[in-house]
Amino acid sequence: MASEPIRDPKKDPLLAPQNAAFIVIDYQPVQVNSIASMDRQLMVHNIVGAAKAAVAYGLPIVHSTVNVKTGLNKPPIAQLRKVLDKFPTYDRTTINSWEDVEFRKAVEATGRKKLIMTALWTEACLTFPALDALAAGYEVYVVADAVGGTSVVAHDMALRRIEQAGGKMISVPQLFCELQRDWQRKETVPAFMNLFIETGGTAGLQFGYDKTE
Repeated sequence: MASEPIRDPKKDPLLAPQNAAFIVIDYQPVQVNSIASMDRQLMVHNIVGAAKAAVAYGLPIVHSTVNVKTGLNKPPIAQLRKVLDKFPTYDRTTINSWEDVEFRKAVEATGRKKLIMTALWTEACLTFPALDALAAGYEVYVVADAVGGTSVVAHDMALRRIEQAGGKMISVPQLFCELQRDWQRKETVPAFMNLFIETGGTAGLQFGYDKTE
């Protein structure tokens, strides 16, 4: 059996390291501590895993915070800062990051039209830029198990609104698998396996891969 050549990223309908950018917005202590749509520790675990995947696969990363420079809010949580310490943060005062000039220019500078978006809260700081990005011609992929809202209803309605506008919902394990796609891409297999191990998965056993071979 033979794998087909890696697809042209401009034509690939799926997410690939060569055609996507990773957007992460407002994983700051106040926002994290106000999440009520899922277990907070699990959400932190998931966003850290998603961010590690973006780094491992070399995706352009746009990281935004709100109100740090004004002193009204604190920097991102330490777990995420550790993963994204080499990337700049774009601090803003707007609830909708798309209305911040520096943030939007940073997204445009990636040259990617597929945006993997994560943010807190789902109902505001995720929904608003997602809708604006869709209107601007981008494809938006929300990592649904790495985002959260102030209630289950607020979160669900936000995801529904994004989906109705054309956004796509994905999960953290799906993100890992979609970026890797083929075990023959051996240079990223170790990182792929580590991502699953760190997030509690068993991808190697599931897909018949033994890294001791």
